[in-house]
Amino acid sequence: MGDIYGRVTVAAVQAAPVVLDREATLAKLDSRVQTAADRGARVIVMPEAFVPAYPSSPVFGAVFGGFSDPAAGPAFRRLAANAVEVPSPATEAMARAARKSRAWLCVGVNERTRTGTLHCTLLLFSPAGDLAQVRRKLIPTHDERMVWGPGEAVAPRTVPTEFGALGQLVCWENYMPLARQSLYESGERIHLAPTADASEGWQATLRHIALEGRVFVVGCCQYVTRSHYPADFELKEALRRAPEVLCRGGSAIVAPDGRYLAGPLFGEEGILTAELDLGEVAAGRQLLDVAGHYGRPDVFRLVTPPFLG
Repeated sequence: MGDIYGRVTVAAVQAAPVVLDREATLAKLDSRVQTAADRGARVIVMPEAFVPAYPSSPVFGAVFGGFSDPAAGPAFRRLAANAVEVPSPATEAMARAARKSRAWLCVGVNERTRTGTLHCTLLLFSPAGDLAQVRRKLIPTHDERMVWGPGEAVAPRTVPTEFGALGQLVCWENYMPLARQSLYESGERIHLAPTADASEGWQATLRHIALEGRVFVVGCCQYVTRSHYPADFELKEALRRAPEVLCRGGSAIVAPDGRYLAGPLFGEEGILTAELDLGEVAAGRQLLDVAGHYGRPDVFRLVTPPFLG
């Protein structure tokens, strides 16, 4: 169960990938992860779809520039070619980064399946480099559905660690009340929330989850500008029309009472760290434990059929 009343330092790595270049992005990941570890982090979170890029709507438009744009197909082809298969040398590189840092490492990737379908996936590696969890986004949001397939019918569950249970939901999955409740009921104490949402509203979401679940929340976003895209990017005209800052960030670390421990960080790349006093979770749940004494299973129950896990 771990030392649920101890302390642990966590990090949110706000960074841009080397857009559409898997190997260079993995090298950048390794560097940033080691920097976070050098600052004492034992849980390190990278952004949504960090490898090799989040398919930003301002750039790719609806369906990578739209069906009528002849460059849409080649752009998708490059994204798919640089996506991550599980397992693969790419996941081995992430596992090495976790082992070197001796930390739990959460990485958002574009996952490519055997048939070629892409998924928005979170990979969670243990400090030993084991792949502890593979979570595909249950339902891609809006035009993401034309890039990524939906995840399997598996209810989100936490992963036990020496610091208590870690849970992870990606971006707008965090708006799904039953997905959050599934994590709370499986003992979550630290909630990981990689995203591409840089809005003010997202900050309210991070704080709400912390208050609702009485959990620590590590929100991690990218900071991406047009200059991060390769010079030979296929959708040049779409990129030219896009705003200079495609994603302004907003990474933050939030305590169970809703206060910011670090961030939010906007307008630059950077690494946020904070030391968590895990006893705050227990203290907060004296008043509110939505999966415990503040639940009413005689009135409301979350039921996941056997095939859902």
